[in-house]
Amino acid sequence: VLKLFKLLHRTRQEVFRNDTKALEAARQKINEEFRNNRDETSEEKINELLKIGSDVEVILRTSVIQAVHTDSDKI
Repeated sequence: VLKLFKLLHRTRQEVFRNDTKALEAARQKINEEFRNNRDETSEEKINELLKIGSDVEVILRTSVIQAVHTDSDKI
């Protein structure tokens, strides 16, 4: 669980580099989700949550694109 937590935070730092709003929002969401499920004892539910977290990490790493406005009509 801790390994996934750290991996999600490292991925967030890489994907949202130089975007303070997105970095903070992602940090809060990751922490909130782990905090909300910290008392989970069902092995089946824990494995399901770990799978979801792993899937989210892959999506962040492979599908999120950060763009920068270079002109009023260009990104």
